Amino acid sequence: MRMTRILAAACLFATSTAFAADAYPVRPVRVIVPFAPGGATDIVARLVAQKLTETWGQTMVVDNRAGAGGNIGGELAARANPDGYTLFMTSGSIVTANQHMYAKMAFSPEKDLVAVTNVASGPQVIAVNAGNPAKTLKEFIEMAKAKPKSMTFGSAGVGTQTHLAAENFVYASGIDVTHVPYKGEGPAVTDLVGGQIQFVTPNLSAAIAFVNSGKLRALAVTSKERAPQLPNVPAVAETLPGFENLGWFGFMVPTGTPKFVIDKVHADTVKALRSPDLIKRFNDIGMVPVGNSPQDFARDIKAESARWEKIIKERNLQVK
Repeated sequence: MRMTRILAAACLFATSTAFAADAYPVRPVRVIVPFAPGGATDIVARLVAQKLTETWGQTMVVDNRAGAGGNIGGELAARANPDGYTLFMTSGSIVTANQHMYAKMAFSPEKDLVAVTNVASGPQVIAVNAGNPAKTLKEFIEMAKAKPKSMTFGSAGVGTQTHLAAENFVYASGIDVTHVPYKGEGPAVTDLVGGQIQFVTPNLSAAIAFVNSGKLRALAVTSKERAPQLPNVPAVAETLPGFENLGWFGFMVPTGTPKFVIDKVHADTVKALRSPDLIKRFNDIGMVPVGNSPQDFARDIKAESARWEKIIKERNLQVK
């Protein structure tokens, strides 16, 4: 009799889980973006959210929560109800570098968030105002070395991908400049266009429209080779051999989110990333769709975190 009840309960659980998986989502899903609108994280989130809205028949609501290098949005996601109705569109640095850079964080990326899939990856671009006298990266480096500490660069915030890309460039080139953090790369790019700062290393997707319109000049891209979207712009490696810096953006969920939700979000996101129209839209802004498994994504995050821990300690980039 007891065995019969156990088997009945197991069947009921399996049936209810399958039903829940088929039904999800039954209401709007929030996507937390930890930066201001207009940056690469926001752009990627909105492109994927549009496709998932079409697939699910439920609205994907993008919720921009900027500040503290992405930590404000990260904490909000980590503390959200793990019911599948809050997704977190993270940029790589938030879950691989911030925990090594910030002395105190209100959440643990390793303990409080679960990987779903890496959505897209792409290079940054070293960009200056269109009126800057430097026409090449070599000229820009020479200008910076001639007047140490005279130049400022903007980023999406301390510890963000755009900040770390700039720090890698500063380290490799040997220049001495001052960092000005913003609440997203969108505001940083806006100030660069306005001439308030001297350079930014935004993600290509956030800068390409300004470059093509002539409002910014791209001196170099951070990929190993030239980006097909900007074929006349050299790679940093053509001036600083061996240099490479890529950014990525992916979905994570609060720890405790049901596996069927993770599987559903993963499968439908990967399906969206394989659609020709989304591939084209990503390609137009210098992004490559990824769509790896939760296991591979989690492994990559762990490996990248170990690399950043070493670099941050060596270069003393910690925030007290």
